[in-house]
Amino acid sequence: MWLHAKGPAATPADAQRKAEQSSATRDRWLHRALLTCGAISGAIVVLIVLFMLSESWPALRNIGPARLLGDPGWHPDEDFNLTPMLVGTLLSSFGAIVLSTPLGVACAVFTHFYAPPAIARVQRRVIELLAGVPSVVYGFWGLVSLVPLLLAVAPPGQSLLAGVLVLTMMILPTVALLSETAIGAVPAGVVHGAHALGLSRATLVGRVVLPAARAGIGTGVLLAAARALGETMAVLMVSGNVVQLPHGMLDPVRTLTANIALEMGYAMADHRSALFASGLVLLLIVVALVGIAERFDRSPRHA
Repeated sequence: MWLHAKGPAATPADAQRKAEQSSATRDRWLHRALLTCGAISGAIVVLIVLFMLSESWPALRNIGPARLLGDPGWHPDEDFNLTPMLVGTLLSSFGAIVLSTPLGVACAVFTHFYAPPAIARVQRRVIELLAGVPSVVYGFWGLVSLVPLLLAVAPPGQSLLAGVLVLTMMILPTVALLSETAIGAVPAGVVHGAHALGLSRATLVGRVVLPAARAGIGTGVLLAAARALGETMAVLMVSGNVVQLPHGMLDPVRTLTANIALEMGYAMADHRSALFASGLVLLLIVVALVGIAERFDRSPRHA
């Protein structure tokens, strides 16, 4: 009978040490993977900015910012005035934000404080569905249903107002969902304390919850504004695409994104570079909005 020598038995301390080493190894690999993903994401953003700058540089050098903002009109053989399209972009996005912000916040408040649980669940699903609807579907809806109604009021129907209303429908789910998330993040102790003081539901919402959630709501509004600025297809279908400074909400306009989509296919030389310059302007506006949203996100959230 052969006797096999056995090593010392593993102690609980050895097992714990091995588990800690394995956990540390997994943490190192996870840290490296996340660091790599973050570096790739940052590099992509930097490359996009550099690409836009390189493609816009001929227009900035040959035409110049003064002509891009002050030429008599947009006739790409000789005139390169982006101001009417920039104004149309800002007005349509601003109008959509003005309409969608109170509607989205009211929807979030209703879902969180007033709706029965069954109705609140249905409403959330409907809002999530609206958030996922393709922009071209909103454009079809605006073109077939909204534009004829506006045409009955004042021709041609395709107008700045049509673009504002379609953009409002598109960004409303973003405002509502992010506002509800911000409201839900208010500490329960704040709400319970307000109830203990005998505050009415309206006072609780208006004086306690909304001020405490203002940072998250503001971030949601700014991100919705960034989406409105970048929207192309729906606005192109309903806004009329006339390069002019609008004198009223029923005048047709053309946005920067619609102009790029319409003309990039045949643009050459300075014309092509001017379109990239308009894209660079949009990129800078969106970067500014993201920076403002970041400041909102870092501000104190709760009273």
